[in-house]
Amino acid sequence: MARSVKARRHFHEELEALELEVLSLGELAEQALGRAVEVLISRDDAEVEAVIAGDDAIDDRYLDIERRWLELLALQTPVAGDLRLLSAIIHINLHLERIGDIAVNIVKIARATKQLPPNQGILTHLREMGDVVRPMIRAALDAFVKRDLTLAQRLPEMDDPVDRLNRSIYREVAACADDQDILEWAIRMMIVSRQLERVGDHAVDIGEQVAFLLTGEFQEFTDASHPEVGPGR
Repeated sequence: MARSVKARRHFHEELEALELEVLSLGELAEQALGRAVEVLISRDDAEVEAVIAGDDAIDDRYLDIERRWLELLALQTPVAGDLRLLSAIIHINLHLERIGDIAVNIVKIARATKQLPPNQGILTHLREMGDVVRPMIRAALDAFVKRDLTLAQRLPEMDDPVDRLNRSIYREVAACADDQDILEWAIRMMIVSRQLERVGDHAVDIGEQVAFLLTGEFQEFTDASHPEVGPGR
């Protein structure tokens, strides 16, 4: 009996440590995204390479969490609440790793378009998107650590400006049609806009995992079956 209690205590200590590692991964991913958006403006080659190199730390943390997660499952049979937490952790881990990948994608696009003339209005637009999605990542992780269902359920509302900005970039790109070089750059920035929109989606998905953890029921916060509204909205 004493051995069982000790094993249970050890299990929960490891589970708490795993949560902390997920939060640390979230901080790395959010910082990488912020640096990536700044690279669009600065066009700093050193920062491009720093973001790409920094992704190794994100990947290492992601893999370590996955390994420790599997070890915890093998340690003992988790009860229902522990299973929900383990499920939330492994899903959140994946979303955060993908945000790190998005940061790398953005700086690679910045590097590939460095010789093309930019449009300052589009850069302002993309920075605004970054200024919305970074707090979304922090809010999603805050909801997780505080077990805050209300905050988790606010994430789709926080994501609405990101979706509007992503749709509106089509008009800004079309306005660059008279200059072929700027237009080529602007078209690549549409990809960046879409990448930032995906970060918002990842934050909402983390919120869904928090809601599942707290309620035991999984429900999508947004209806993905509805087609996206086109750029004319």
